[in-house]
Amino acid sequence: MRTSVLNILLLLFVNIIVTAQYSGVIRGKVTDFTTKQAIPLATVQLVDESRGTTTDEDGNFSISGLLPKNYIIKITAIGYSAITKSDIPVNNSKPVQVDFALQEEILQLSGVTVTSDYFDKNPAQFNSTASFSYEEIRRSPGGFEDVIRALSVLPGVAQADAGRNDLIVRGGAPSENLYIVDGIEIPNINHFGTQGASGGPLSYINLDFVKETSFSTGGFPVLYGDRLSSVLSIKLREGRNDKIGGKATISASQFGLNLEGPVSKKSNFIFSARRSYLDFIFKAAGFGFVPEYYDFFAKYDVDMDVNNKVSFITVSALDNVRYFNETPEKRFKNSRILGSDQVQYFSGLTWQHLIKDGYFRFVLSRNYTDYNTTQKDSLLNPIFKNISLESENRLRVDYTKKFANHFEINTGGDINLTTFEAEVKLPTFFTSFGEKLPYNELQLKSNFVKYALFSNLSYLWKEVLATNFGVRADYFNGIDEKLHFSPRFSVSYLASNLLSFSFSTGLYQQSPSYIWLAAGNRNLKPVKMLQYIVGTEYKFRDDAIGKVEVYYKKYSDYPASLLRNYLTLANTGAGYAGAEDNFASFGFEPLISGGKGVARGIEFSAQKKLSSIPCFGIVSLTYNKSEFTALDNKARAGAYDQTWIFNFSGGYQFNESFEAAIKFRYASGRPYTPYNNDGTQSVGNYNSERLPDLHSLDVRIDKKWFFETMTLITYIDIQNIYGRKNISAYRWNSSEKKIEANSGIGILPSIGVSLEF
Repeated sequence: MRTSVLNILLLLFVNIIVTAQYSGVIRGKVTDFTTKQAIPLATVQLVDESRGTTTDEDGNFSISGLLPKNYIIKITAIGYSAITKSDIPVNNSKPVQVDFALQEEILQLSGVTVTSDYFDKNPAQFNSTASFSYEEIRRSPGGFEDVIRALSVLPGVAQADAGRNDLIVRGGAPSENLYIVDGIEIPNINHFGTQGASGGPLSYINLDFVKETSFSTGGFPVLYGDRLSSVLSIKLREGRNDKIGGKATISASQFGLNLEGPVSKKSNFIFSARRSYLDFIFKAAGFGFVPEYYDFFAKYDVDMDVNNKVSFITVSALDNVRYFNETPEKRFKNSRILGSDQVQYFSGLTWQHLIKDGYFRFVLSRNYTDYNTTQKDSLLNPIFKNISLESENRLRVDYTKKFANHFEINTGGDINLTTFEAEVKLPTFFTSFGEKLPYNELQLKSNFVKYALFSNLSYLWKEVLATNFGVRADYFNGIDEKLHFSPRFSVSYLASNLLSFSFSTGLYQQSPSYIWLAAGNRNLKPVKMLQYIVGTEYKFRDDAIGKVEVYYKKYSDYPASLLRNYLTLANTGAGYAGAEDNFASFGFEPLISGGKGVARGIEFSAQKKLSSIPCFGIVSLTYNKSEFTALDNKARAGAYDQTWIFNFSGGYQFNESFEAAIKFRYASGRPYTPYNNDGTQSVGNYNSERLPDLHSLDVRIDKKWFFETMTLITYIDIQNIYGRKNISAYRWNSSEKKIEANSGIGILPSIGVSLEF
């Protein structure tokens, strides 16, 4: 009897394991990159597997009965360049949706075999762009599974502080970056975001719903405007369409729950709610303050018919800082903190309508941020209070049409109706340089209007020379110089299937941040930046490329202070700005467009995608110099200038459930202004010295456990494994009357556990 029972249990166990091993599903859709039209009869092949299929008349495909592991899919279709996607994680919890956008074949040299491409390419942008899939971002060491932190390994990207998401791109300021989520322009996607800039400590976009990202560090076309340095475009996936499922997660800094599933045959939803648990850690460790945050995510997609698709998304974040002032020591430490309680959300309704050889896309969206920013001294007297509200209501229309195999047009425009309110109280404040800020109180309530029109033409000459030319017009009624134009041009020469050369140039302009207008600075002009980029790319293998790019950026009309003639706002916007930063980033003083600057550099990079050879990685080396000049007409190193930046991030996949990765980063120290022995600073020493060079090594190990209907994902991530305390700033300790270093906390281990069902 005992033997029979054991045999039955063994058979049941074997049945569960077999079921668990071969119940994975990959679904997807293949479309034309430009027109979004479905491509029927495309061949879908699992690389290194004897499995495949073809797409149906609507471009859809499905492959079932798969063993849980990472797959590689190659898509081929007549008249199109083949494309390959790796890092497709299949499990038993849910079907995996993988979509492909194919570009028409443009280069066929006799005697050369046309191979598939592992690297996404945008035909409207020939250089300075990198794409990452969900899986590449998720397993990035030291990344907290944060969509922004994974970008820090790219060439030309500097970090002002390893603990924050302030993107410093090719010598630009943190205010020069644009975020786009499913076609919706977002001012900032970070918790505790910096007003007037684009940084913060952690992104509130749930990575579980990210399909892929594209990050441009320069040379982007006229479709994107009102930003100077970079564009991060995040594409979100749709919910599963087979049944209701979800995921419970405890990660390095938060815990949360995801739900997704079908609403009808043609519609689906996804939803998540997350909460930080940093407050428990900070309080247990005896900190005098506690940051708390929540974020919520909801998305609904419906395919109305073959040519019409509607999507709705809303994402919100609630941020709060609590203080514990029981002791004089805690009150002093808290007096150095600029606390920012924030309520922010964005919502958008998108309708995409396909036409013959093209499409229209309409996006109606709203951005809202309510800032409540305060700082008090050690006696709990208010130093600063800023209650601001920024809300944007935007309608954007895009039209894309392919007129022939070699010619297409992208055109459109948007209108943005903005409400901005600010109530600022700044009692008599003297900067560390000795200036008295002129305003004790500011109030502003305004309704602004922004318009934009753009048109981009793409043409392919003799199948080897691709060109883009575009013009953009922007209008902002909040400043005196309301209308401005931005022409841009780029060209790429395809020497072979392996080698290409590119060049781009253009004028980029950015309107002043709303908070800079609170002091009545309506005389400001848009910041201008003229840019040149020359690059070359070589494909070593299907899954490995190398790039070299040289860039030159010339800035003009940057806001500069009339009170502090050494200060231009190009040197502000990163970190937790406050009294120790002399409130420089807010612009609460008379400003004129008198600043100028130059940034130039050269970048080397190489990247290998995960393929049949189970290793992956990216290595980059950047040499950069940036200088900015304020009203005193003295060129100084930019506050975020890091002369040398070296990054390596890579890993190895041992089997279908176990992988390891490392990330090493080295960068030259940033400029800073030294303190005098009495805690003051001298204008003559502004940005005259440099912080020590910084470097760190992060290690991450991932393990997946596959069950019949669930998947358990675990990882351990150790940041700064050899414990170097990199110095991010020097500051004056007014309590002990001495200069002290503000450094990182050393080694930081974290563990993450997710159960997907």
